[in-house]
Amino acid sequence: MFIGNVELKNNVFLAPMAGVTDKPYRTICINMGCGLTYSEMVSAKGLFYNSANTEKLMECDENSRPYAIQLFGSEPEIMGSMAKRIENMPFDILDVNMGCPAPKIVKNGDGSALMKNPDLVREIVLAMTSAQKKPVTVKIRKGFDDLSINAVEVALAAQKGGASAVTVHGRTREQYYSGKADWDIIKDVKKALDIPVIGNGDVFSPQSAKAMFDYTACDGIMIGRAAEGNPWIFKRITHYINTGELLPEPSANEKTETVLLHAKMLIDFKGEYIGVREMRRHLAYYTKGMPQASAMRAEINTVMSYEDIKTLVNRYFLGI
Repeated sequence: MFIGNVELKNNVFLAPMAGVTDKPYRTICINMGCGLTYSEMVSAKGLFYNSANTEKLMECDENSRPYAIQLFGSEPEIMGSMAKRIENMPFDILDVNMGCPAPKIVKNGDGSALMKNPDLVREIVLAMTSAQKKPVTVKIRKGFDDLSINAVEVALAAQKGGASAVTVHGRTREQYYSGKADWDIIKDVKKALDIPVIGNGDVFSPQSAKAMFDYTACDGIMIGRAAEGNPWIFKRITHYINTGELLPEPSANEKTETVLLHAKMLIDFKGEYIGVREMRRHLAYYTKGMPQASAMRAEINTVMSYEDIKTLVNRYFLGI
């Protein structure tokens, strides 16, 4: 699959998620067969004002590529100039968040608030594609609310501005992440556009991934919540799509090895104090579906070091 001039090894992607898709987890997902990863959401204004925290969000190396940086903002001039500023960083694609439903983002006119203004969408994308040479993509929603279902109009505006692909989450902003994702709107956008369309929403298994491809004819799919604590989903989806064979869930040994590697990478990247505390959240994700998940989650906030994590994981995952 190509997005602009970037060739990807497959069409199953990791969604941008705050507090989840940092460099260590992106690297793990790439190693599990993910075709493209995205940064956590990066503020264009934060870049403009040289925020150190913003710079950290964008850190990347060859092990976590192919990789897209996702910016959010609503001022074309700033979006264009910041796209130009970071052009030479080691990323492959520049994505624009037009779907975040968080009130603090929306009240500033960013994220899913942009669904209300297709003309501004076109101006933002045009400013970014004109300022630098890397492909620009957008991530949108079905609409802002049930009275303004306009994903097709917004996607066409992005395409007119020069976007190389559009991701569609099949929920409105007012739905947040509740209810059922509307795959019909993804199908409608796919029919209307000449550029690749990536479907997002309610893909939780290899079978549902295939169902989305079959139903919407989308060019790629993006996995969000189902990838939290479950990097194996990329390998399992791509294998199922290619062969029709359903791989088993990871063994306890494989799960333990991956969790401990994740913890070590996170501590190496952010230091033990921050790394351990951020790993607590990931540990809660990794326990989903386990028989003793609630007991383990009750202990997660007591871990203070890598050795504590190793002891906890070995006890609950391996029984040692």
